[in-house]
Amino acid sequence: MQDKRKINSIKAILLDIEGTISSISFVKNVLFPYARNHLRSYINQHKNDIEVKRLLCDVDEVVGQKLTTEEQIKHLIQWTNKDKKITPLKAIQGLIWEFGYRNGEYKGHVYKDAMENIQAWYKKGLSLYIFSSGSVFAQKLFFSHTEYGDITPLFTGFFDTTTGAKEKTSSYRYILKELEYGAFEVLFLSDSQKELDAAHQACMQTCLVVRDANINLEEFAGQIKNFNQIIFE
Repeated sequence: MQDKRKINSIKAILLDIEGTISSISFVKNVLFPYARNHLRSYINQHKNDIEVKRLLCDVDEVVGQKLTTEEQIKHLIQWTNKDKKITPLKAIQGLIWEFGYRNGEYKGHVYKDAMENIQAWYKKGLSLYIFSSGSVFAQKLFFSHTEYGDITPLFTGFFDTTTGAKEKTSSYRYILKELEYGAFEVLFLSDSQKELDAAHQACMQTCLVVRDANINLEEFAGQIKNFNQIIFE
């Protein structure tokens, strides 16, 4: 098993959140249930707000027909239960999570090693970006309400599914155009091999983050359990 992963010629790091920077259990056991439990009441209370109204129209477009508010809510709950990466759902979840964050009902979980290394990489002059299935709005909420306080200033930019699916190579090519770095100068860290394969097809450097203590890293040669194992040369 490799204790360290050596990375060369990096100028920017693209990071996934769930399972990479933050525990999957925080999203699964805290954020998702909170959004699901408050979805119906939130939409009924805010369905005439401009942003919510626009997102509900997007739900109609995804389904392919004009829906009643109750039908829209039912689709959103079904998508939530199936963990669908559907853009209007993610945007609405972000709006609901905002209420929870601002009322101090929870704080965003960030692994200690992730926090320490993100700070170190920032000081080193590396540009740091996020690519998550959660909306950019939800990402910024998360990073502005972490256990370490507001850490959004450490990141140069944020990308979500409006860029494209995380398992599509075209998404990473689009991000590279936005970043204006050479593909090999960007490292993508994620807990999803399919996402990494897509990024690799776009010629990014990639590294699988395997945080599950029950997984044998000998089966994942060259991959890491935490950010302390990354060495830049």
